[in-house]
Amino acid sequence: MDFNIPNLLTLARIVLIPLVLIIFYLPIEHAGPLAAILFAIAGITDWLDGYLARRLNQMSRFGAFLDPVADKLMVAAALLLIVDKFGGVWITAAAVIIIGREIAISALREWMAEIGDRRKVAVSYLGKLKTTAQMFALFFLLYQEPLLGLPSLQIGFVLLAISAVLTLWSMFNYLRLAMK
Repeated sequence: MDFNIPNLLTLARIVLIPLVLIIFYLPIEHAGPLAAILFAIAGITDWLDGYLARRLNQMSRFGAFLDPVADKLMVAAALLLIVDKFGGVWITAAAVIIIGREIAISALREWMAEIGDRRKVAVSYLGKLKTTAQMFALFFLLYQEPLLGLPSLQIGFVLLAISAVLTLWSMFNYLRLAMK
């Protein structure tokens, strides 16, 4: 394993997952905002580790493997917290769509790599847009309290719905590209 700065940031993101979970459930005032801030820090490390890996020329096979795993763990954990907190068919459906897509596209990428054609399913702009919408949705839903006078829960629910649509769209796009 390469212990460089980008990989350490990725590992830190994984370590933050149980901390977000613990803080979210603590019976303290502002547990939601604290968990959301930790989630945001984890999200920032996602951007920062990729930037530093390229900037410092510290890209590694281990980092290329671990980074998407950390992202998927972070999103899945936050979605489970949201489903547990708010429940309901629409929240659960969005979570199933998002987690299901991540599993399907990870398997597709592995299969495409196996047949030597992984570049067809490389991360796209649509995938990045989907991820950004998910991260903001999850941040607002974890936060739960009004933020700068804005209704964070309502914003989070709308962004989660948008995320689910973008998730399906990007999945069908990747599947279409892989079929060619």
